Amino acid sequence: MASQDMSSEAFNGIEGKGEGQRMAAASLAIVNNPQNPHRPSAAGSVIEAADGLSGGTLLIRIQNITATANLGVRLDLKKIALKCRNTEFNPRRFGAVVMRLREPRATALIFGSGKICVTGIKSTHDATLASKKFHYIIERIGFQPKDFMDFKVQNICGTTDVGFPIRLEGLVYAHSAFASYEPELFPGLIYRLVSPRVVFLIFVSGKIVITGAKKESDLSNALTKLYPVLVEFKKTTIASFPGTSAAMVSTGNQQQGLLTDSGSSKQIEEV
Repeated sequence: MASQDMSSEAFNGIEGKGEGQRMAAASLAIVNNPQNPHRPSAAGSVIEAADGLSGGTLLIRIQNITATANLGVRLDLKKIALKCRNTEFNPRRFGAVVMRLREPRATALIFGSGKICVTGIKSTHDATLASKKFHYIIERIGFQPKDFMDFKVQNICGTTDVGFPIRLEGLVYAHSAFASYEPELFPGLIYRLVSPRVVFLIFVSGKIVITGAKKESDLSNALTKLYPVLVEFKKTTIASFPGTSAAMVSTGNQQQGLLTDSGSSKQIEEV
């Protein structure tokens, strides 16, 4: 169901062009307040992590952040869908209004209980700012939401590339208590780190997805812990020599994926 009267684009023009701008400025002041527990870092959507070995750095690109909050008031979802543009509402399929912002680019799921879920943003700064804008839009429709309650980042998802292929068979053999690998079902190895509590999806190419983090620092700290282990299981290609068949080279490359050093199965918290 599309709406007609109000748009997220019109955030700066509700009852006068200056009012929305003042609200945006106020929101920025809130999120930049040093006392705000969710004050964003200056890293934006790309953060750095130490490699834990030579003092080098790795780059992690934040792909998505999901946050939740509570407006503290019951909402008429049909009214919201009718008065706001860039919304979708089909109660037969899903019991929430889907509302989208263009700046910052974000999507909110707004429930009748007053709870909202904001996703699609790529920095903690934008997560907080987008949530405040959704709060303001709901307020301008005619509801009386309370001050933003229970705002919390639920998940941060990032990606990185270590730059070398990884022997996934050897890694899962040595770290079977924390890793699982079923290539018939999914091409990536799943590694569950205990502290910080995040999950890695590790692919043989060296590309990695990190999810489950609550803070941006969780991403960097987790990768710093895991990287030395990945280096240990770096895949090297056996070169062919005169008289060596292609089948022998292929067999050697496959078998090295099962090789592992003794003691490498220790929890990587000790690394």
